[in-house]
Amino acid sequence: MSHTALEIQLKTLPNLPGVYQYFDVNGKILYVGKAKNLKKRVTSYFTKNHDYGKTKVLVKKIADIKHIVVETETDALLLENNLIKKHQPRYNVMLKDDKSYPWICIKKERFPRVFSTRRVIKDGSEYFGPYTSMKTVSTLLDLIRGLFMLRTCNYDLSQDKIEAGKYKVCLEYHLGNCKGPCEGYETEESYHGNIESIREILKGNFKSSLSHFKTQMKTLAEDMQFEEAQKIKEKIDVLENYQAKSTVVNPKISNVDVFTIVSDESYGYVNFLQLSYGSIIRSHTLEIKKKLQESDKELLELAITEIRQRFHSKSKEIYVPFKVELGENIKVTIPKLGDKKHILELSLRNAKYFRLEQLKQVKIVDPDRHTNRIMAQMKADLRLTEEPRHIECFDNSNIQGTNPVAACVVFKNGKPSKKDYRHFNIKTVEGPDDFASMEEVVFRRYKRMLGEKQSLPQLIIIDGGKGQLSSALKSLEALDLRGKIAIIGIAKRLEELFYPDDPIPLYLDKKSETLKIIQQLRNEAHRFGIEHHRNRRSKSALNTELETIPGIGEKTIVELLKVFKSAKRIANLKLDELEDVVGKSRAEKIYKYYHNQ
Repeated sequence: MSHTALEIQLKTLPNLPGVYQYFDVNGKILYVGKAKNLKKRVTSYFTKNHDYGKTKVLVKKIADIKHIVVETETDALLLENNLIKKHQPRYNVMLKDDKSYPWICIKKERFPRVFSTRRVIKDGSEYFGPYTSMKTVSTLLDLIRGLFMLRTCNYDLSQDKIEAGKYKVCLEYHLGNCKGPCEGYETEESYHGNIESIREILKGNFKSSLSHFKTQMKTLAEDMQFEEAQKIKEKIDVLENYQAKSTVVNPKISNVDVFTIVSDESYGYVNFLQLSYGSIIRSHTLEIKKKLQESDKELLELAITEIRQRFHSKSKEIYVPFKVELGENIKVTIPKLGDKKHILELSLRNAKYFRLEQLKQVKIVDPDRHTNRIMAQMKADLRLTEEPRHIECFDNSNIQGTNPVAACVVFKNGKPSKKDYRHFNIKTVEGPDDFASMEEVVFRRYKRMLGEKQSLPQLIIIDGGKGQLSSALKSLEALDLRGKIAIIGIAKRLEELFYPDDPIPLYLDKKSETLKIIQQLRNEAHRFGIEHHRNRRSKSALNTELETIPGIGEKTIVELLKVFKSAKRIANLKLDELEDVVGKSRAEKIYKYYHNQ
C-alpha cells in the first residue's frame, strides 16, 4: 500500500474507542493496540519522534491499518487481549496461555460427586477455580473429605435403580467414609446439605459450616453421645486450623481482586490475589515479555484483563497501586492505608519474590536471556546510548607510595574476561600522584587498542571521584575518543557515580543488579591491582644480597624467604639448617658466601 493510501487511512479514522491493527507489506500482523480515541492514538505513531529504536522500526514497517470500533473501553480491552493471544504479533508483549489449570467440580447428578479435573464440560456441573496449583486442590479436597461423607463411586444413583436394589455398599461405607446412598441409607436432602456446605467452603466462607458443626456437637453432647461429639470437635479443629491459615486480611474484604506489578527493562511480573470472605483464595503471577518499552500502566491493564478472563473472575472491585483504565464496570481502588494497603503490599511481595525465583532459574536454564536482561537494565540505569557488553575498569594501587601500579579489568557480557586483564607499571610519573597515573594508564591502554585496531569498550569505569574522572577524560580527549566511549567515575563509597560535565552524581538503588556488577568490577580491579603491587614489592625485596650469591636463583631465594622470613636471618644460619631447606650443594654456596666475607 502506498504512503498516500496510509495517509488517507489516518485521516478517515474515527474519534471513537476501539482496537487498531498494523500490518506489513505481506499482510502479516505487526501490532495490536487499543485506544480511547482511535484517530488520536494511531496518528501519534506517525507524528511523534520515537526515542526507542524498536518503535521506529515498527512504524517504518506499517503498510496497512485496520481498526475495529467498539462500544466501551472494557470491550476494547477484551478484544485487544484476545487478538494479541490469537495472533501473537511481533511487537506486542507476550501473553502465554498454554496451561490447563485444575478445577474442583461438583457434578450435576442426583448425589453429586466432588473431584478435581482439568477439563471443564458444559453439562450444568459447577466448577470452582481454576486453581493455580494442584497442591491447593488436594488440600481442599482432603479437607472436604475429612469433614463430609461423600460417595466416590460413579454409579448412576437414580431413584428406581436404588429401589430395585441394583447396588451394594462398598468398602468406603464400612470404613465410615460414605453413608451408602446407593442402598438408600442416606436421603437426598441430607446429602445436599453437605454439598451446600462444600459450596460455601470453596467460596472461602467457613462461617456457616463452623456454626453447623458446633450446633451438632452440642446436641450430641447433650444426648450423651460423647464419642460422636468428639468426632465433630475434631472436624471443627480441622476447619478452624485451615481457616486460620487462609485468613490473612479483614473478613469484611470480600470478592475483591488485587493486582501489583514489578518490572525491569525486559519483563513485567504482575501478581494477582483473589479475596473472598477475607481469605486469599488464589494467588498467581503472570510474566510478560516487553517489546516496545511498555509502561507499567500498559502492562498492568493488559494483565488485569487477561488474568480476570483466565480465572473467570466476576469481582466488581479491584485494588491496584496506581490508576488504571479498565472501563466502566469495575471499581478501581488505590489503597493508602490499613488492611487494604497491607494486602496490596502482600501482593507486591509475591510479585518480587516470583521475579527473583524466575531470574535464578533463567540464569541456569537460559544464560543468554539472563545476560540480555542485565545488559538492557545497565543501559537504562546508567543512561547509556548502547548496552555495555564490554566494560573496562581502572584502579590505581599506590601503597605507601612505592612501586606505583595500575590495573585494568575487563568484563564482557557482565562477566569477568580474565585473559583481557592488564597491569601497568607507572612510567612517567614520579612519586604517588594518582591523577597523573590515571591519565598515563588510560592513554596507554587506548592508544594501544587503537594502534592494534582492537574493538573498544562501550563503558569505562574509573575507580575514584571527579578528579580521577577528569584525568582519564584528558587522555580520551587526546586520543579523540571523548564522547565515543561512555565513561563514569565511582566515588569511594560506591553509592555515587560521576559523569563528565555533570556536577550532580547519580545514585543507584543499593539492591540493583547494575550496582552489583559495578561493585564486582571495582572489587576485581582492586584485587588484581593489589596482587600485582604485592608481587612487585616482593620482587624488589628479593633484590637483596641473596640475589648476588653466585649459583643461587630466584626459586631458591623464595623457598628460603618462605621459611626464614628475612635475608638477615638467612645470613646467620648454620649449614645444617640451610641444608634442610635447599639441599647440600646450594646450602654450601650460601654458607660460604656469608662466612667468607
